[in-house]
Amino acid sequence: MNAQAEIQPEASVVSAVNTRRRIIGRVVSDKMNKTVVVEVVRYKMHPLYKKYVRVRKRYKAHDEANTYRVGDRIEMIEHSPYSKEKRFNTTRLIRRTVQE
Repeated sequence: MNAQAEIQPEASVVSAVNTRRRIIGRVVSDKMNKTVVVEVVRYKMHPLYKKYVRVRKRYKAHDEANTYRVGDRIEMIEHSPYSKEKRFNTTRLIRRTVQE
């Protein structure tokens, strides 16, 4: 047998892929210090009726500089826990709401 016939399995190479979730939502509350409440709307198919239903969920996100206001559309990224309920960090502003 020659050396080429013996093939050793390659070590699985795991690349450093960023697996943190990125979520886009709308700010519904900015009353807390360094925290915003972001509402994310998704459409989920109902298992029995096969109709798409709107599902809303609210997340608390860290806002270090208190820059985001109610109505702003922002992007959040998953982060290690800041507090009991706060698991996201705000990354960027997508669209600023129009103030009257």
